[in-house]
Amino acid sequence: MVYRGIVKNGVVVLREGAGLSDGTEVRIEPIARSESLSGEGPTLVEQFGDVIGTVPDLPPDMAEHHDHYLHGAPKT
Repeated sequence: MVYRGIVKNGVVVLREGAGLSDGTEVRIEPIARSESLSGEGPTLVEQFGDVIGTVPDLPPDMAEHHDHYLHGAPKT
């Protein structure tokens, strides 16, 4: 399991919900600043920016109702 946090005043502060008990021994490994800026790595836009908007003639509500168009689910 990997837990994320930051150092504040020389103390590692984990993100909420880590659920580690007091006294739990941990190993700390610094990560590159570029990885830490966006939290968990590149955003979806950063990862797929080169293909966003490249499929022509999609329905205007494709993002909202993709399950309907891909799987036949009713529009809600």
